[in-house]
Amino acid sequence: MINAFGRSTLLLGDEVMSRISKAKVIVFGIGGVGSWVCECLVRSGIRHITLVDSDKVAPTNINRQMPATAKTIGEEKTEAAKRRLLEINPDAKIETFTLFYDADTAHNFDFSEYDYIVDAIDSLKDKALLILNATRSGKKLFSSMGAALKLDPQKIKVGEFWTVKGCPLARALRQKFKRDKQFPAKKFLCVYSDELLENKGVTSETCEYKARINGSLCHITAIFGMTIAGEIIKDIVNSK
Repeated sequence: MINAFGRSTLLLGDEVMSRISKAKVIVFGIGGVGSWVCECLVRSGIRHITLVDSDKVAPTNINRQMPATAKTIGEEKTEAAKRRLLEINPDAKIETFTLFYDADTAHNFDFSEYDYIVDAIDSLKDKALLILNATRSGKKLFSSMGAALKLDPQKIKVGEFWTVKGCPLARALRQKFKRDKQFPAKKFLCVYSDELLENKGVTSETCEYKARINGSLCHITAIFGMTIAGEIIKDIVNSK
């Protein structure tokens, strides 16, 4: 792509941009957080990204997810996101897995093939499994904690998992690890916010699902995702 990354190269230099272009990232969960991780990485010069998600685009995704538009409703999120990313950089190498990461599918992924692993999935049990497997792989993991029920972007922080305070999802994960007596093999960074608001409205979606549905906003989920992408780029810049 001619001049697509000229401004990035001006700031970072040719050698760093070369390392960025060679880095391989796998993102689990192409939703409100994970989709923006992918967009930011591709716009930053990352060319090798693997997308993992089992869902299709729903109307309720439009308020916060990169691949969700009125035209993509019903499409697989991985394919809609891949098309968008290739529109940004046609030379990118985007691989997709349209499946849910859990104990039955974990064998499909060889983490030794990647430099970075991004956890942006919601299910507590499967999120815990991904964290355990990712940290055991020796590769660098970046994880998103809960991004729902937030409004203030200035409360978004980056911290090591065991030091995260004020996030119910992080607390639930730590309780699960202690209860199961299985722990991450190494420390890893999370994006989180200690803000916790309450739902004020009721929608048909709330009534349709048995699982708890929480409200969320694009500027929060996008900042979560952009922050994770920024941590990956920063790590590449600082690596030798």
